[in-house]
Amino acid sequence: MLFSANKYLKKYTEAAPLAAFRLFFGLMMFASIVRFWANGWIEKLYIAPKFFFSYYGFEWVQPIGEYTYLIFIICGLSALAVAAGFKYRLSIIVFFLSFTYIELMDKTTYLNHYYFISILSFLMIFLPANVYFSIDAWRDKKKSFQKVPAWCVDSLKLLLAIVYFYAGLAKLNSDWLLRAMPLKIWLPSKYDLPWLGDIMQQEWLHYAFSWSGMLYDLFIPFLLLWRRTRFVAFIMVIIFHVLTRVLFPIGMFPYIMIVSALIFFSPKLHHRILKFIAEIFKIDKSKFDTSEVYQFPDITGKIVRTVVVIFFTVQLLLPWRYLAYPGELFWTEEGFRFSWRVMLMEKAGYAQFKIVDAETGNRFYVNNSDFLTPFQEKQMSFQPDFILQYAKFLEDHFSKDGHKNIEIYVENYVALNGRKSAPYIDPDVNLLNFADSFEHKEFILPFQDEIKGL
Repeated sequence: MLFSANKYLKKYTEAAPLAAFRLFFGLMMFASIVRFWANGWIEKLYIAPKFFFSYYGFEWVQPIGEYTYLIFIICGLSALAVAAGFKYRLSIIVFFLSFTYIELMDKTTYLNHYYFISILSFLMIFLPANVYFSIDAWRDKKKSFQKVPAWCVDSLKLLLAIVYFYAGLAKLNSDWLLRAMPLKIWLPSKYDLPWLGDIMQQEWLHYAFSWSGMLYDLFIPFLLLWRRTRFVAFIMVIIFHVLTRVLFPIGMFPYIMIVSALIFFSPKLHHRILKFIAEIFKIDKSKFDTSEVYQFPDITGKIVRTVVVIFFTVQLLLPWRYLAYPGELFWTEEGFRFSWRVMLMEKAGYAQFKIVDAETGNRFYVNNSDFLTPFQEKQMSFQPDFILQYAKFLEDHFSKDGHKNIEIYVENYVALNGRKSAPYIDPDVNLLNFADSFEHKEFILPFQDEIKGL
């Protein structure tokens, strides 16, 4: 049977899955903000550092001192409003902007799941997630609908499927499958886990986790889509993410993925979930069961669908941009971020910066801890764009101190996935001769090994 786009766009489904997704997403984001604050990470990551590493093109996004707490308050309150479906469109826009601003303040804290939350909240701006089981729908009958276009729910499934499937494709490489790296480094350190500590030392387990992780990521979206395998697949989702939460410090991400996977279930389950919540909070759920069908206004609908198509086109193509760069991706990291390459590398580096007076030849070495936190220094030591940005910062700092004719060189060694430490940046290159850009950074020395695969 041929796929008909027009017929698909006229297909409608229950709004309950969208409402349940909005509710859980908002609550988890609120909990994430509270957790971040309670652990003192706002102070540690965004106020205490003297310098912040910016994303190229977003250098203007900076922490604002003590007022940075205000951004987190706005983000947390907007997340609660999203959960309740209160002034939803405004709330989800504010959440997207405030959360993304927080993530752009310092790329040292980049994580795949933070990026996932940013793009997911962007997508949710265009979905009518407040037309059912929300304050908006409760207060105004004109905004209350029981059914929505099917593509609104399917778009969430598609985004989750992309995240999983691309993460699986990224694991199709020789380091992950044939050397069990970096799990062979990470898992033995979990020797103190009750009942599991001893088995974590077994090499066969490292390979078993590598291969099963790859297979899980590649196939779980399809198993969730198929009704007959959906329940078993969801059990696998729970086991997989609980296990990753036990083994690795990845915050709320496992819970976000477990709850998000509910979107693949039928509307009946979501109605049961919402009914259960309604009974707890004494809400008359039947008030939302209007049988009304939500339809986008003609022009608005065309604009929204166009934006969503562009959004998914970018999501499908962006992870492949690394193919435009020469060299080994894991070594250069050019095109690594925003590509769902989750926990594929164990990288450690050493970077000693040298400030040289080009006229006199006088030189001195920089103590990185004078300017960077330990976490920033660690991330800087093996990522070329960090190294270049830090060199520019050092130039500004020492110029203000009265130094002239400054040249900056770095002695830099990096170890990747258990290999011996090797020279990373050309030590004879004055880093100030280069500007940050999307172009290949020619000062990165070649990788002296080969990693086969995607």
